[in-house]
Amino acid sequence: MAKKNDTIYIGCHLSSAGGFLSMGKAALSINANTFAFFTRNPRGGKAKEIDPEDAKALRDILEREKFGKLVAHAPYTLNPCSAKENVRAFAYEAMSDDMKRMEYLPGNYYNFHPGSHVGQGVETGIEQIADLLNRILTPQQSTIVLLETMAGKGSEIGGTFEELREIIDRVELKEKMGVCLDTCHVSDAGYDIAKDPDGVLTQFDKVVGLERLRALHINDSLNDVGAHKDRHAKIGEGTLGFEAIKRIVHHPKLVGLPCILETPNELPGYGREIEMLK
Repeated sequence: MAKKNDTIYIGCHLSSAGGFLSMGKAALSINANTFAFFTRNPRGGKAKEIDPEDAKALRDILEREKFGKLVAHAPYTLNPCSAKENVRAFAYEAMSDDMKRMEYLPGNYYNFHPGSHVGQGVETGIEQIADLLNRILTPQQSTIVLLETMAGKGSEIGGTFEELREIIDRVELKEKMGVCLDTCHVSDAGYDIAKDPDGVLTQFDKVVGLERLRALHINDSLNDVGAHKDRHAKIGEGTLGFEAIKRIVHHPKLVGLPCILETPNELPGYGREIEMLK
């Protein structure tokens, strides 16, 4: 696992529309010490040009305020294991570009949904995801790319720890790879992280390795364990519950990792959840 300290790092998704400095100020306004942002419109499309001075202004805030790692997020439309060649091509173009853009905020994380094989089969999907990663990762990059744990709905890949391990096993630059564990997703996928966090983390360690776990998406779920539906809820308003989620955030094996809220909230609501969980 990445070297950690005893600090609780918690934040939420912030809009990148106003630029980097704006995100830093928004994070400070809700007492966040990490955050996530989309590298481009979450529904896809061309990313706007980066202002180097704006990026530096955010880097200054991150250093001065001792933020944890940031967790950038790829667009939802990105599917590296689509059956359609043009969709796979977009995934390559977007992620290649994002790797370059991430160097304006060096040393952080880039998270993406592994994708859906849409009838091609899990084996083909895993091969296509690993192929994409082998084409975009470089020894020089400072960004660690994170596979997100998924709920396993439809033909999603990443609903089991074994599938994530299979992808990583086929990536040449394994040192550039990690995992982001989503509490709603793993519960919906059938891992009872609310009632048995130690058991789930032990299983993750055996299959993937806890050293690969670099970030957490902190969400309650509208569904029961194993529902395979992926419906996020506000903290304490779902089936996981506030106490279980707080235990996860403060778990000794997880403290020090960036915790990103993806609950259905606006900025003030995220501020309240951050205060609750800290």
